Amino acid sequence: MDQKTKAEAFAALHHTGDILILPNAWDAASAAVMADAGAKAVATSSAAVAWSHGYPDGDALPLPLLLATISAVARVCAVPVTADIEGGYTDDLTQLGDTIKAVIGAGAVGINLEDGRRDAHLHARKVEAARKAADATGVALFINARTDVYLKGLAEGHAAYVETVRRAELYRTAGASGIFVPGPSDPDLIGRLADEIKLPLNIMLLPTLAKAAQLQALGVRRVSSATAPFRAAYATVAKATAAFLQDGDPAAFAAGAEGLGNLNKRFE
Repeated sequence: MDQKTKAEAFAALHHTGDILILPNAWDAASAAVMADAGAKAVATSSAAVAWSHGYPDGDALPLPLLLATISAVARVCAVPVTADIEGGYTDDLTQLGDTIKAVIGAGAVGINLEDGRRDAHLHARKVEAARKAADATGVALFINARTDVYLKGLAEGHAAYVETVRRAELYRTAGASGIFVPGPSDPDLIGRLADEIKLPLNIMLLPTLAKAAQLQALGVRRVSSATAPFRAAYATVAKATAAFLQDGDPAAFAAGAEGLGNLNKRFE
């Protein structure tokens, strides 16, 4: 598929068929493993990408490293790739537009763009600028507008629900394709959000979150793994390394590596 076709296919995954179960990668190898496991699309995790380069999450990753990661992931994946670009690494709308074009140029057909603690109207202008820049490239970029009302505790109780719905509508009007609400895991709350928000709803994986079938029944269209794959992979590395350092046991890494294919052959 060419990039325009991938963009159309990725958008369709949010509207037809089963809920989109979306794993989040951090480099070409992790993305290839996820695609080969059967993922219909692959996302990047902003935190995992930043950590893999030795930076904290929170708009600290240098843009060239982000673009290089997206390019590497897109190169090894036949499926659509969507990139978490945090808050866009700027609040300047012109600079954001340039970043969006560069992200598309690197091979992405979707983005996450988060509001964080920013004013909601500023974020709406950023969504609008991202849409304008994407349309200029001819690629129908899926803009997943993330609102962090719950994740960052910007409001509590019913006020958080009201504010989330308000922001979702602002971002929809500005040109968002979907709404990402990380934080909630309560089925009743998720169902009410899905009923009220007029765009496909994305929920973030949490230990207490229901499985995909129940989320779909509630009206959710996408569930993202976020940093869970990175944490699982690096927890395995940490435990195996500690065991290896203890006595040099060559079996220390065997269990963790079981089932992994020949990546050298995969990338030839």
